[in-house]
Amino acid sequence: MLEVKTSGSVARVMLDRPDIRNAFDDALIAALTSALRKLDADEGVRAVVLGGNGPAFCAGGDLNWMKRMSGYTYEQNLADARGLAGMLRTLDRMSKPTIARVHGPAFAGGVGLVAACDIAVGAPEARFCLSEAKIGLSPATISPYVVRAMGERAARRYFLSAEVFDGNEACRIGLLSKVSPSEKLDGEIEEILKHLLQGGPNALAKIKDLIRRVSSGPVDDPMIEDTATRIAEIRATPEGKEGVAAFLEKRKPGWRS
Repeated sequence: MLEVKTSGSVARVMLDRPDIRNAFDDALIAALTSALRKLDADEGVRAVVLGGNGPAFCAGGDLNWMKRMSGYTYEQNLADARGLAGMLRTLDRMSKPTIARVHGPAFAGGVGLVAACDIAVGAPEARFCLSEAKIGLSPATISPYVVRAMGERAARRYFLSAEVFDGNEACRIGLLSKVSPSEKLDGEIEEILKHLLQGGPNALAKIKDLIRRVSSGPVDDPMIEDTATRIAEIRATPEGKEGVAAFLEKRKPGWRS
C-alpha cells in the first residue's frame, strides 16, 4: 500500500498499489497521513520525495472506495472527506521540503498530492486531469492547493472542462516546477535535493511558514512587523548564528559537515 525508504537524510514515500495505478482509498489516506507525520517528527529526515510505484503517480480515488461512498450518509461522507482534507493539509504543512515525482497519470486527488508538495518535477508524458466534473462531483478538498499552484484562471479552465493535459502544460501553468525526461527524472530530483540539503533545517521550516504568511494577506503594517520579527528571531537562534559565522569564516555550517 505504501513504501517508505530513508537514505541518508532523504525519505522517499511511494504509493504502492501499482495494479490500480496507485488509486487511494480511506486506508491509504490514513497510512499516508501517519507516515508523513512520523517523517515530519524525525529530526534525521530533512526532505521527502513523494512518488508512485508502477506506471502511474496516482489515479485518484479507488473505484471500490467510490462504490462504498455512493451508499454513505451525509455524515459518513463528511467524515470521509475530512480524512482526505487532513492528509493533504498534513502534506502541505510538513516542516521539511517535499518534492513530488510525477512520472505517469495524476488524476483528481492525485493532482492534489502534486499541488500540496513544495516542488513538483514531472515527465513531459505525465498526464493530469481534474476529472471530478465529469462524474458530477467537485474537486473541493484539493482546491486550496491546486488553485494556489496553477492560479485561478487555469483552475477555472481545468476544473470546469476536466481536460487531460501533459507535463509541459502543467509546468506552464505552475502545477509542475520543472519538466524532465523520464530517464532523467531521478537525476533532476537529486540535483534539487542537493540544494535543499544545504539549507539549515530550522531555516527551511521557518521559510515554509513565512511563505504561507506572506501569501495570505495584504502587505500592511502587521505583515511588515511580522516579517521584521521573524528575521530578528531567526538571527538569534543557534542555527542562525552558526550559519552567519560559517559564512564569515568561509567554512561549511555544522549541518553540512
